[in-house]
Amino acid sequence: MARARNSVRRASKRDPLTRERILRTAIRLADEEGLESLSMRRLAQELGVEAMSLYNHVESKDDLLDGIVDLVVSEIEVPTIGGADWKTAMRKRATSAHEVFLRHPWAPMLVGSRVNVGPAMLRYVNATLGCLREAGFSYELADRAWNAIDSHVYGFTIQELNFPLDPSEYASAAKMFLPKLPADEYPYMRALTELVIEGSHRGLHDFQFGLELLLDGLERLRQQCSSA
Repeated sequence: MARARNSVRRASKRDPLTRERILRTAIRLADEEGLESLSMRRLAQELGVEAMSLYNHVESKDDLLDGIVDLVVSEIEVPTIGGADWKTAMRKRATSAHEVFLRHPWAPMLVGSRVNVGPAMLRYVNATLGCLREAGFSYELADRAWNAIDSHVYGFTIQELNFPLDPSEYASAAKMFLPKLPADEYPYMRALTELVIEGSHRGLHDFQFGLELLLDGLERLRQQCSSA
């Protein structure tokens, strides 16, 4: 089996070097080893080529990062413009983005820290604005709406990826933490912790809960905008 995998890897290294292949390999390396390990030298080593040959297809490390961001964004479901239900479209969009970022844990911080103007990002943003605008949002409110939703997506995903406990450990961790919560000093925290220990409250962070609050609030603003 190991010999077969090595054969496949050698064969893949003989494939023509293209921008697509470089970017896909970079994404795989970032997924497996973290974005901090992604260097042009490491990428060239994985592809079985000299580092300088990469520059025939990517202009720079920044161009490489912009390219992998755009490919990741292309995995997110794009909302339908002029569909029957803007909330359903935006819910699917947000949930899809959350799932994509969980598959690529390095992506949320990178997407949020770059000026992204690749074709996938442009389609994504244009479709998002179009969905909201055709539903009755003003351009100003549509801009605020999708940024608010994305803040929830990025923030929740980063928190989920970096939370120090696995959900299966919540109850046992709460039990260990309980002695640090004297009832006379921290009565509300203690009461909540006891609920987690006894299992009547799971204590899990809920992506959909926050998303629904946002969508319901935006719907009220949309109605005000439409009636103005």
